Amino acid sequence: MTDQGTPGSGAGKAPEPSGVDLARVALRAAKEAARARGDAAQQKKQARRGGLRSGARADRRDPMALGPAINRLLSERGWEAPAAVGGVMGRWPEIVGEDVAKHCEPERYDEDERVLVVRCDSTAWATNLRLLAPTLVARLNEDLGHGTVRLIKVVGPGGPARRFGPLRAPGSTGPGDTYG
Repeated sequence: MTDQGTPGSGAGKAPEPSGVDLARVALRAAKEAARARGDAAQQKKQARRGGLRSGARADRRDPMALGPAINRLLSERGWEAPAAVGGVMGRWPEIVGEDVAKHCEPERYDEDERVLVVRCDSTAWATNLRLLAPTLVARLNEDLGHGTVRLIKVVGPGGPARRFGPLRAPGSTGPGDTYG
């Protein structure tokens, strides 16, 4: 009888690797270690470049369309009201009508005071716009949100430069008396 079937003979054990088998096991272990080091180095490199790249699914790191990107920037910076008022300045003829828009144009918006400054080309149009101002403020606030514009400051035309010279009468304001 052979002793292959006896429990203490060692026939159930796998043979110890030798020579070529040891080299294969060592090579496999070295490759896995190198791959692990390479993955860690690659992740560090990507982190320095701005993070890992997104995969097939939508991610917050994916590029955005221009419109949503600008809207996000406006809301993050708190620029909604100034941007909305800037849009009003672009749509001024639609809001006030063509006649008024030909003679009066918005100059600037003071965000702290919530005042819209409008310049008119004559004193008659400035007076007309001052009478329309409460209605216009209500229309603007309806469009922009309540309280965005508190007051419309109407500015008349600027007069010609005041000239000093021998023909000027003392105490007179000169030709600027008739302007605005």
